[in-house]
Amino acid sequence: MAAVTASLEETPRPELAARALWDAWDSGRLLEQLPQELRPADTAAAHAVQAELGRFAGGRYGWKIAATSQAGQEHIAVDGPIAGRLFERFRFEDGAVLAGISHMAVVEAEIAFRMGADLDGEGPLGVEEVLAAVEVLQLAVEIPDSRFDRFETVGGAQLIADDSCAGRVVLGPEIAAWRGLDLRAQRTAISVDGERVAEGIGANVLEGPAEALTWLANDLRSRGDRLGAGDFVLTGTTTVPAAIGPGSRVVAEYEGLGQVRLGFES
Repeated sequence: MAAVTASLEETPRPELAARALWDAWDSGRLLEQLPQELRPADTAAAHAVQAELGRFAGGRYGWKIAATSQAGQEHIAVDGPIAGRLFERFRFEDGAVLAGISHMAVVEAEIAFRMGADLDGEGPLGVEEVLAAVEVLQLAVEIPDSRFDRFETVGGAQLIADDSCAGRVVLGPEIAAWRGLDLRAQRTAISVDGERVAEGIGANVLEGPAEALTWLANDLRSRGDRLGAGDFVLTGTTTVPAAIGPGSRVVAEYEGLGQVRLGFES
């Protein structure tokens, strides 16, 4: 007991909470909740835990936005979108065959952006200002996950600490000539093992992918952070999450833009 007490006194609690989450992430063991003494009390404390995850997960290449629809927010009992970090070790290329099925066991078709310039300064950002800093649009599929057994019941603070249900990401084609596209009307679909199982449009992501990106830029700014050149941003699922299992083969289609393909080992 003395050793545990010393550890709690000597190590900041965000790092201890991040270590507990990473241990679950790395081992595949699911948590019921974080221990009470490590549980973030509010959003600021939750982001402090999330920031510590990089000590264990390694380098970050971008950000993700979760709960970008009313249904998604209701499902996990949050009152708005939440943001998480994307780590290099969980990034894969188009056509990848992934080992293991995540606890959540779903895939999501997303429209992503890669930033070409830093968003510096103060005050709220508008959509046009944020889009002017974008270098390229990219098609992507997220395989979200959680380290909590019943993630929909643990509350927003623990979900944010748990990297806002971040998992693996498969990156598809880059779309250079994207300006002028009506991203709100962009149609998407997911097929699993040859059967179309989900369809959606860009407007299912907040008001649209550009608006979601702007939300993230302002959310980061409000927390003393920023979107920077080179950052990749997943803006949220355009369809209902599509269920997958061992051996599944997935095709995400983006009408007029291309496809992202991936599979899972049996």
